[in-house]
Amino acid sequence: MGAPEKPVAVVAQMPMVALLGNPNCGKTALFNRLTGSRQKVANYAGVTIERKEGAFTSPAGRPFRVLDLPGAYSLSAHTPDEAITRDVVAGLRAGEQSPDVVVCVVDATNLRLNLRLVLEIKRLGLPMLLALNMVDVAKKRGIVVDADKLAQELGMTVVETVAVQGGGEKSLLRALDDMWPLHQVAANPLAAIDAVPVEETQREVRRILAAVTNDKNDSGNLTEKIDDVVLHPVLGPIILTVLMFLVFQAVFSWANTPMEMIKDGVAGVGSLLSEHMPAGLLRSLLVEGILGGVGSVLVFLPQILILFFFILILEDCGYLPRAAFLLDRLMGGVGLSGRAFIPLLSSFACAIPGIMAARTIQNPRDRLVTIMIAPLMTCSARLPVYALIIAAFIPERQVAGFMSLQGLVLFVLYFAGIGSAMAVAWFMKRSMGSQHRNSLLLELPSYHWPHLQNLALGLWERARIFLSRVGTIILTLMVLLWFLSSFPGAPEGATHPPIYYSLAGMLGRGLEVIFAPIGFNWQICIALVPGLAAREVAVGALGTVYALSQTGDALAASLEPIIAASWALPTALSLLAWYVFAPQCMSTLSVVRRETGTWRYPLLMAGYMFALAYTASFLTYRIAVYFVGA
Repeated sequence: MGAPEKPVAVVAQMPMVALLGNPNCGKTALFNRLTGSRQKVANYAGVTIERKEGAFTSPAGRPFRVLDLPGAYSLSAHTPDEAITRDVVAGLRAGEQSPDVVVCVVDATNLRLNLRLVLEIKRLGLPMLLALNMVDVAKKRGIVVDADKLAQELGMTVVETVAVQGGGEKSLLRALDDMWPLHQVAANPLAAIDAVPVEETQREVRRILAAVTNDKNDSGNLTEKIDDVVLHPVLGPIILTVLMFLVFQAVFSWANTPMEMIKDGVAGVGSLLSEHMPAGLLRSLLVEGILGGVGSVLVFLPQILILFFFILILEDCGYLPRAAFLLDRLMGGVGLSGRAFIPLLSSFACAIPGIMAARTIQNPRDRLVTIMIAPLMTCSARLPVYALIIAAFIPERQVAGFMSLQGLVLFVLYFAGIGSAMAVAWFMKRSMGSQHRNSLLLELPSYHWPHLQNLALGLWERARIFLSRVGTIILTLMVLLWFLSSFPGAPEGATHPPIYYSLAGMLGRGLEVIFAPIGFNWQICIALVPGLAAREVAVGALGTVYALSQTGDALAASLEPIIAASWALPTALSLLAWYVFAPQCMSTLSVVRRETGTWRYPLLMAGYMFALAYTASFLTYRIAVYFVGA
């Protein structure tokens, strides 16, 4: 089924298949089933909306390109995502033609909601077929859908698919082969879109449903029974809190062994290089610069993957929209709807996809406020900083006999970010003069077991992104920082390590004047500067700075004992508080500029986050000094 990579000229000649459907219909699972790892992700020209494209080969040996369009409920677009879907399928985007074939993916258990979009697409006059997905779930529930009758009513081919099962896409592949050669059509998309009143379309949907479905023997949806507990006004929030708490406990408990293996590996390579290379600039670059910096960041890969393992499971099984529903009342208290939950949750990975996900919010003010507070969510780039400081200063012991103290502190830090985001949202909504609350309209998908292929692809994508940053941005910045930290070198009779007299040392001591009131030393100040490019770079920068700050030739096996011996507890707590609010990395600010169309909001974001970070660190440091001493 899979196809090897094609030259650009050949790829352009492949017929294009567009997968289109409502959110949560299994469209992306079907895309993954068709393409496997042969995917590429980019953005549509001129916007930051994600474009997922792949390739596959049919049983007849015919190569296809396939495009996974953003989920949409209607061609009458109410969000930027829906507008992109409408424009692509109707051929309204400059330089792009309509797809050769449209595959409408529908949920067999929820045809009432799905068929409106199918009827709208049909009016475009494009070659299309219907993929009746999740038929296995429908049969288990006792819902009967007559696929042949549905094909007759719609006037198009209808195939049954089960996107989460191996081979569940075979009927679709055969149907695509049967469509060739395609008949030329004269589509008139501008006339077809919005040409028919919604009421008329809904009447047609009801007529078709009455003719092709029988749900009298619906055994009672297991999803509804689960939701009676999960969405209970008292039990629901408790379950959500316990789930999040267990996730953060696992981040520390499960990651210990693989982290130690990475630490030992990095230390072993460093020792090997130190033993077999003569002293000089090259050894210093490799050991103190690259291994001391990149190795300090690489060690946190297991924790990041464990965090995303749980997030992907909760997303794939259908729980995350329930979390949005549960948090709607809380978020309504600060003027947001529960729909903002998904973009904010996405920001736990990185603020960039979270900001982009805010396009699904229809109200412009709600969307702007969500964009402005998304960076306050604790992104994965903060996790290395948190994990380093927690491991160095928080003892590894149990609380109440079953809770990890380190995991508990991490849990508190994550919720500090959430609480601060809610506070900033409350202030912004009232300063903008908008206290109106929008009702939450959200589709809750059926529960199902997480799909292992989707989980594996998601984890691989997260690992690839992290490792690519380690191998590009972080490596480049570590080499640059090593250079700045090594030259011009120490003068005769120097009493400090050479880095103290370097360009980086001069910069750090200059910044120390600003940051001394919050307990930061000049080494921390040096690490803050490259951290503007990516937060996790701060850990690598500390690794390089402290490796070069040692008085001996040996590189410590871990950064943790170095900072534990060099910093006071108030300084460590102050740095944790700083990174709860840390000013954004440059790439996030540039995305905010593209999403809002002005530099006003990214500059405002950087300013208010710096002010919050400095104030929080100042208060944390002074309170800690008062109770435990400097």
